[in-house]
Formats: sequence, C-alpha cells, structure tokens
Amino acid sequence: MLLIPLSVVLVFAIGAVFLWSVRSGQFDDLEGPAHRVVADDDRPGGTAGTPPASLTNIKPEERQGG
Repeated sequence: MLLIPLSVVLVFAIGAVFLWSVRSGQFDDLEGPAHRVVADDDRPGGTAGTPPASLTNIKPEERQGG
C-alpha cells in the first residue's frame, strides 16, 4: 500500500528536477568544461584571471586605446 504512492511521488520529483535542469541550461554545453580542464594557460602571470605583474604597474595615461 505504501510503495506504489511513494514510487509515483518519487517519479514526479525526479521528472521535476530533470525538467528544471534542462530549462536552466545544465545540458547546453557538455564538452566545454572538459576542454577547459585540460587547456593550457599560457599567460605569463601564472594564474588564470590574474593580469601579469607587468600590466598592473601601467599608469592609466600610458595604456593604449583609451
């Protein structure tokens, strides 16, 4: 008596979570994260997202383009 209603509720819960993940874009790019893990970071600064030390000492008037 308990297992059938419990399994039906579980199926609806799993379906709702799956639909939410599809609509929120979880499955849009399946290969991108795998390529980002093995991609080399060739920046001279070392860590991704951190500008090299040579760029942090530039005065605003010395920057190109603006």
